[in-house]
Amino acid sequence: MSIDDIKAQAEERMGKALSALHENFASVRTGRANAMALDRIKVDYYGVPTPVNQMAGVKTPDAHMLVIEPWDKTTLKAIEKAILESDLGVTPSNDGTVIRLPFPALTEERRRELVKQCKAYSEEARVAIRNIRRDANSAVEKCIKEDSLPEDEQRRAEGAIQKITDKFIAEVDESFKKKEAEVMEV
Repeated sequence: MSIDDIKAQAEERMGKALSALHENFASVRTGRANAMALDRIKVDYYGVPTPVNQMAGVKTPDAHMLVIEPWDKTTLKAIEKAILESDLGVTPSNDGTVIRLPFPALTEERRRELVKQCKAYSEEARVAIRNIRRDANSAVEKCIKEDSLPEDEQRRAEGAIQKITDKFIAEVDESFKKKEAEVMEV
């Protein structure tokens, strides 16, 4: 594997770590009803864990309400149970045809908890990116030894990998700031 391949692979993996962070942020509710809050909730549907959005229509009639309308009405109870067991923090109301999820306005304390959760997600992303940098630097070192290339080449490659790392860490920090502002907004 060449040094350019190592850098490209590191950049691709860091991009995946960043997209995982964005997925985690999307699951954090911000006081507004958002169908993405249901993405992680799986319902036991004939023995198969199925995401809610694959077995029901999810509508947002207003900013603080989600309406889940299952295509198979026999799954209402299972969806309701899955939502209750999740860490969503919302109590569903089932009227026999649809499930309503009222999202109350967040308290200041709850907003701070959500910011802490987002901070933990961003720290996980930073650690993942640093681990990718470490792996890439190890691969460069191995490549230099195997191909008996000059040490200057190793320093240049490690510098380039550090620049890529800095770029992704800055993106993580920027994403966190945006999400924090979104969560703290009343």
